[in-house]
Amino acid sequence: EVQLVESGGGLVQAGGSLRLSCTASGFDFNNYAMGWLRQAPGKEREGVACFNNAIGTTSYADSVKGRFTISSDKAKNTVYLQMNSLSPEDTAVYYCSRGCQTTTLDLTDAWGQGTQVTVSS
Repeated sequence: EVQLVESGGGLVQAGGSLRLSCTASGFDFNNYAMGWLRQAPGKEREGVACFNNAIGTTSYADSVKGRFTISSDKAKNTVYLQMNSLSPEDTAVYYCSRGCQTTTLDLTDAWGQGTQVTVSS
């Protein structure tokens, strides 16, 4: 059974930082791209970042480039999202995914339960 368990969300002031973690089980983590998605109230879900474990590449949504960093620890089957310079516009429920979502393509097929990130102004 594929399981993705996120942690690390919370409340932070604008300009602050948070690190999200997602531990995966039930599949060969090394062979999959792993992503972070987010959904704010009243908005569509969007892909935030992607780490391709198979080839070691990363990609980011334009809205988070330069502020967020995705990384992967294959020994721990865990993917991280370091979020810096947070703004209220980053407030959303963040989901870990197996596979990634871009503005034009959704290749996700499993998701965690989500973790709330709230940025106060």
